[in-house]
Amino acid sequence: MQEKKLVSENVGPKLRREAAPLPSLARVGNTIFSAVQQQDYSATIWLRRRDHLERWQQKCIAVFALVCCFAVLMALIFSAVDLWGEDEDGITEENCSKNCRIVLVENIPDDLSFPHNGLAHLPLFSGLNGLLDQAKHSVEIVSSHWALTSEDHRSWPPSANQGQFLFQRLLGLKSRGVKLKVVSDHVGSVELKSLSERNAEVRYINMTALTKGRLRSSFWVVDRKHIYIGSASMDWKSLSKMKELGVIVYNCSCIALDLHRIFSFYWQLEYKDYIPSIWSKRVTALFSRASPLALCLNHTDASAYVASSPDLFCPKDRTRDIDAIHHVIRLAKKFIYISITDYLPLVNRTFRGSMVTRYWSAIDEMLREAVVLRGVKVCVLISLWEHTHPLTFNFMTSLQSLCLQLVNCSVEVKFFIGKEQLDGSLQRVSHNKFMVTDNALYIGNLDWVGDEFAYNAGTSLVIKSSESHRDGESSIVEQVTAAFERDWFSPYAKLLQMKSRVLTGSDQKRLYMTAVNNQSGNKENE
Repeated sequence: MQEKKLVSENVGPKLRREAAPLPSLARVGNTIFSAVQQQDYSATIWLRRRDHLERWQQKCIAVFALVCCFAVLMALIFSAVDLWGEDEDGITEENCSKNCRIVLVENIPDDLSFPHNGLAHLPLFSGLNGLLDQAKHSVEIVSSHWALTSEDHRSWPPSANQGQFLFQRLLGLKSRGVKLKVVSDHVGSVELKSLSERNAEVRYINMTALTKGRLRSSFWVVDRKHIYIGSASMDWKSLSKMKELGVIVYNCSCIALDLHRIFSFYWQLEYKDYIPSIWSKRVTALFSRASPLALCLNHTDASAYVASSPDLFCPKDRTRDIDAIHHVIRLAKKFIYISITDYLPLVNRTFRGSMVTRYWSAIDEMLREAVVLRGVKVCVLISLWEHTHPLTFNFMTSLQSLCLQLVNCSVEVKFFIGKEQLDGSLQRVSHNKFMVTDNALYIGNLDWVGDEFAYNAGTSLVIKSSESHRDGESSIVEQVTAAFERDWFSPYAKLLQMKSRVLTGSDQKRLYMTAVNNQSGNKENE
């Protein structure tokens, strides 16, 4: 018992020490809670700082993106167009000249003989040389084709001398201190290379990449004061062998400035394979179908504007070429005279690797409406040559059939028959591209073929004359009307009666040769 007691006494203090009261659970919980709370607070602070950092980073990224977008936008603007552009010689829409003189210019081949109808035209060669005589500062030329000199210098035909002379004059502009600028899509032209070597500025447009078409525009701008626009390109045959028509407008800086803006548009397309969506005001239109230029032409009140095609080549306010044609047709009250090389209301498009042909009704429907609904007389003069499409005859027959058994309805179609060379070139063939009505004139660069307006670049001038003009002086509309009527009643314009069926290539060839032979026989009888 004593031993047990001793053991118990010895063990008791140890157990009592070991069983000393522990800290309370509440205190321990509070400590742990405080620690967790401290950590949670630190985590909250860190999360807040991280959120703040992320928001700051996002703002920085947004600002950086905006700066980049602005830089890209400015780069696009400067790459699309020289924003400052060229000096427009202080000419503005407000101070440009509106008291102008206009002259009809034509090239009529020597072997075409027309009866004298009192129409005095200025030869195209003389008109272009006269513009070079007046040039003091700048000459700007747009032409797709350059062949002023014959390729074989040893066999120059006498008719090529005019082209050679004009080319030498262009080469000599630098010596007179006149700046020459040329836009073309004729890459590889020997003549353009020669002009470039003689300090002319030449730029090329890659029309294949831009629209899969060609540059058909043909015009001159001289000193931002005088212009030429018409069917002729810079080809010696246009000055001798082809039948061409255009106009020269003198001392008319308003029209010249607007045409210069189309030139500037072309000028900025060099090396581009896309059409920029942002353009400088230096290429936007000054006048349009909605707001034409009111001016005085040969002491006659008139209005005018310049149009362009295709749609992609029409910056802000620029009237489309096809809309200009519609405008002139709608204005007609008595007659519509049309003189073109080809007429074909079809468009060929490549769709999924195959060629698709569709009816292009833009002009055809307008003519039918004018004839049937408004009783306007329509006369169409088309060139008949080796490349005339067989369906042209069918479309013309269809147009003429509108007036069967209808009163006050008149549609006439004639074919201008020339002499075609073995290489298929246009010789003695009417290369005209104009339309004249009783009150307006349209002079363009495109044939009335769907593909032309869809893909090719062209420029046109539209003039509406006043009903009253100076006594004893005919207006430009009356002069062009007289030129059309001279061609229409000439022995070269034939009224061909075609059957209503699709003509094959051999049919077309036969009709063409028959018409040429008939014409030759008529000349022998004369």
